[in-house]
Amino acid sequence: MNTVMRGALRCKLRRSLIGISGLIVLLFFVSPLYSFDFSISRKKAGIELTPEYNRTYSSCLTLSASGSLEFNERYSVQGGLSLWTASAAYELDVSAGLAAKLIRRAPLYLYLSYMFNTLPEYETNSHTVLPLIGFKGKYAGITLGPNLRFSSFFDEPVIFESILAFEGYVNFYNSEEFRIGLRCANFNDYAAGNFGVYYLSLNSRVGITKLLSLTNDLELYQTGSAGLSSVFYGVAYKAGLIFTW
Repeated sequence: MNTVMRGALRCKLRRSLIGISGLIVLLFFVSPLYSFDFSISRKKAGIELTPEYNRTYSSCLTLSASGSLEFNERYSVQGGLSLWTASAAYELDVSAGLAAKLIRRAPLYLYLSYMFNTLPEYETNSHTVLPLIGFKGKYAGITLGPNLRFSSFFDEPVIFESILAFEGYVNFYNSEEFRIGLRCANFNDYAAGNFGVYYLSLNSRVGITKLLSLTNDLELYQTGSAGLSSVFYGVAYKAGLIFTW
């Protein structure tokens, strides 16, 4: 009986997440454009180097590069490429996304992101779509939405999962020259997981010049499947340069 009830609850949760994702996608594409004359209001490019240590591969390294264009201070398109490597394997991650500010004077956003992850050594691939809605204020914010993921392992049939994606952050100090804060989430720019996959990071940004900024993240992360009670998995330090003009 418990198994039947759990199965029914999972089906209801999956239908709810799919319904939420459809609503978010609809809102994104029907969000009213206040002007048909699009102009680029900001351009951004960045590179990030991430040495890390985890219990599976010991030492490993990630190199990523990304860029974005903002239009009319309201809409943006972005993309990135990341290469993770260790002595036993490597992983290639690709991401692309769209974002729209719903209200001009309020930090309420809609996001539509796509991620592709592949581990050729293990013949593993996944395609992830993240329709999200978020409030991103200067000192705090939260983002929620469904994580719609299609995964394949070796020659097995494709597996579909619908999981709640979440992110929350608090900035203790935030100015144009300096920012420091905390972030907790079960997804990042290149990967999204279940409730057993989460990231807790202490992050900062320092403005070197008007156009160039240095970012730093000290991150604890877990990739198990038992949620917050699972065994600690790894630690990473992210250092990046962001050029904005």
